[in-house]
Amino acid sequence: MDKNKVKKLEEISNDVDRELAEFDIMDILLDQENTEPIVLEDDKGKRITFEQVAVVPYDGKIYVVLKPIDKIEGVKDDEAIVFLCDETTKPTTLRPEQDQEIAVKIFDEYYNLVEEANKEASKNKKKSKK
Repeated sequence: MDKNKVKKLEEISNDVDRELAEFDIMDILLDQENTEPIVLEDDKGKRITFEQVAVVPYDGKIYVVLKPIDKIEGVKDDEAIVFLCDETTKPTTLRPEQDQEIAVKIFDEYYNLVEEANKEASKNKKKSKK
């Protein structure tokens, strides 16, 4: 391959690396238009694909509920995992919530938010029929 093409490919690769370094997972998590799966790496570098269930603010922090699409040992097919959005790092990192009590509170808060949204939708539906 000629030197100019190699140089151009290296420049493109460097541009992509810079863009990825500036990428923040919060941009995707908060994008209501996003329907793409979330891909994370475990501590061994294995890529795991998740479906986003919810973003839940709780106690001054932001948590995200993700359902694994890929099989994870010890996680049933119908289970989801709570992650803490660690915004002290740049870019933001997601860490599985280790405190079971907090994870349960996040799921409770998620169910409350869903219930409120359903009530609001029902109220709006009744108003539109009048």
